[in-house]
Amino acid sequence: MTFILTSNDLTDGGTLKDDQVQARGNTSPHLAWSGAPEGTKSYAITVFDPDAPTGSGFWHWTVANIPADVREIPTGGPVPAGAVEGRTDYGEPGFGGAAPPAGHGPHRYVFTVFAVDVDSLPLTPGDSGAKYGFNLHFHTLAKASITATYENRG
Repeated sequence: MTFILTSNDLTDGGTLKDDQVQARGNTSPHLAWSGAPEGTKSYAITVFDPDAPTGSGFWHWTVANIPADVREIPTGGPVPAGAVEGRTDYGEPGFGGAAPPAGHGPHRYVFTVFAVDVDSLPLTPGDSGAKYGFNLHFHTLAKASITATYENRG
């Protein structure tokens, strides 16, 4: 079985809706996944903009320790009990919508769900996206992504 990510709010290769733009809705999208590999004990979610003019991209959302029996996050959340949301590059935990600089061109927003081989990663709400990514690197069984774009034309 193939691990896949779907959404009622996002289309792979499509444009983000206003709801997922920071200044217009700032709402996390619906995400659903299926086909996790055997041995999956939890899930994690990241949203990353590799086109941000930072030299290291921009973390818009990090969530870990989603229980293995959860297969969906509704539009606007909340994340399930037991899950932990990390500090985004906006400086606090929770979803932070798209907000590329005006005139910078289109940015890609990569929404990824990870099938994780442990029940719980040692992460807190104060931890950075880089720390979430580091821990996920060593515990990912499979991952599935949807990439959408957004451009702030000013």
